[in-house]
Amino acid sequence: MKIVDAQIHIWSQTVTPPSGLHRKVESFTAEQALKEMDEAGVDAALIHPPYSWDPTSNQLALDAAQKYPDRFAVMGQFPLQDPESRNRIKGWRDQPGMMGLRWALLQPAEQKWLNDGLLDWVWPAAEKEGIPVATMGGIFPDKFREIAERHPNLKMIVDHCGLNRHGQDEEAFIHLDKLVALAKLPNVAVKATGAPHYSTKGYPFRNIQDGLHRIFDAFGPKRFFWGTDITRMQCTYRQCVTFFTEELPWLKGRDLEDVMGRGLCEWIDWKLKFD
Repeated sequence: MKIVDAQIHIWSQTVTPPSGLHRKVESFTAEQALKEMDEAGVDAALIHPPYSWDPTSNQLALDAAQKYPDRFAVMGQFPLQDPESRNRIKGWRDQPGMMGLRWALLQPAEQKWLNDGLLDWVWPAAEKEGIPVATMGGIFPDKFREIAERHPNLKMIVDHCGLNRHGQDEEAFIHLDKLVALAKLPNVAVKATGAPHYSTKGYPFRNIQDGLHRIFDAFGPKRFFWGTDITRMQCTYRQCVTFFTEELPWLKGRDLEDVMGRGLCEWIDWKLKFD
């Protein structure tokens, strides 16, 4: 079974410190990522450039994808507040290794852009170009749904299970009803990345398994993508893998293969070879 991580970061500098629980290291290179992936049995990974702490990370990710095309691809970004950015989206996927766009929109100032018109051009432009877009939609589920409904041909991905970013255990699932309701929109998928973060109980994180099962049941194996955000995880890379491959009794067979990589690659049109 080919295993594809739906989200990792690499960086070469820290202009500002890595955010949140991410490893406080000056750099994390493609080669370091590959070493950890090999040890964990991960075949490939989708790089999300951490632009906020390394402004050169978008090109770094592209360089990695071009050097290791069977191991890496990229969900890139550009500065949304730059007027020149409107010219960058056309032909975005013509860059070798570039699969889509991703902005976390974690900060309150960034979330204001969702309502003040700054981002209004992004969604139709990405829809026209056929570019998948990922964001932390679980933070603003109502606005996320509005965008997805308005642009039915725009593939949108909810990051990090779509759960409450500031909660763990039961508190992580306080918006679960809104999340599973999004599954009715066929252009919405969920990255089940960073799942261990939402449990305080330790491997195999039994107290979040039922919640993950409900998300899987809603979205199905073609729209529910395993991944790690490994530089932020409190468990090992291998445990991130086996949590899904060995500890979830409801995830087996072809469904497991889809969740662990095939579904993601089909969704973003990453033409990796699967047996």
